[in-house]
Amino acid sequence: MSTWRKPLLAALPLCCAVAIAACGSSNSSSSSASTSSSSAPASTSTSASSSSGGSANSAVVALVPSALKSKGTLTVAADASYAPDEFIGSDGHTVVGMDADLAKALAAEMGLKANVVNATFATIIPGLAAGRYDMGASSFSDTLAREKTVDFVDYAHVGESFYTKGTGGVSIGSIADICGKTVSVESGTTEQADAKTQSAKCTKAGKPAVNVLVFNTQTEANLAVSSGRAQLGFADTPVALYQVKQSGGEFKIVGAAYATGPYGLAIPKNGLDKAVLAALQDLVKNGTYKSILAKWGLSGIAIPASQVKINGATS
Repeated sequence: MSTWRKPLLAALPLCCAVAIAACGSSNSSSSSASTSSSSAPASTSTSASSSSGGSANSAVVALVPSALKSKGTLTVAADASYAPDEFIGSDGHTVVGMDADLAKALAAEMGLKANVVNATFATIIPGLAAGRYDMGASSFSDTLAREKTVDFVDYAHVGESFYTKGTGGVSIGSIADICGKTVSVESGTTEQADAKTQSAKCTKAGKPAVNVLVFNTQTEANLAVSSGRAQLGFADTPVALYQVKQSGGEFKIVGAAYATGPYGLAIPKNGLDKAVLAALQDLVKNGTYKSILAKWGLSGIAIPASQVKINGATS
């Protein structure tokens, strides 16, 4: 999973299509997280109804578990430090971004109201298992390991990329070249696991280990690169590209994108996955899905309705 973020740097939506080579919680959507916040794009409303997706779909509503129907609200967790996927809007507390808009559209299909709350990434899956959240929409890579705890409804195809300082940064061709380098990642992410796996490969080959710096938020991981504490940052490709674009030349992408795979909406093992799957397939068919991705410059990660599935991980 974030943003490059410098505290005073305003986040703007990508104007160009993203070329993808592959990818302490709060109890309120108005919670503030100053270390992981970013200004919302000036043209982007932070209203909870900005991308509701329209009226309820009766066929989808019929699939929603009765307990959730009675509650009437879909509580969605997102780590709001991962622009343009999810971040804090210009009002200082509302979670905005691609995943927030998608969650609201899905909730509308199910006849529910979405309450998108800011939560540290590593706490979301445990929070889903414990019943604190109904869904996680936070740039999750769908993996076999995560599927042991939660179900996923896959909704995009994404890889991972490295970035470094625009001037004085390091040069790599691929993940195989990070041996001996210091790499910053966010805790609980696929990038953390992949960097550590590569470190083991390095030492097995007689090369220096990777110095993996792990931070609670992607914002902190980005700041480690800008401060020179880390030589490389490692994040999902759309997030890394967005970060580089908004840095004004401070950062640049380096090396080839790595480990293409599915993004999935994380859901407790309670049957809600069937309703989310049906809702998402409808959003793909009626064009809402593509409109949301295009709004955030993420058209390149779109998948057809035929690839929207439950638990599509292969590794």
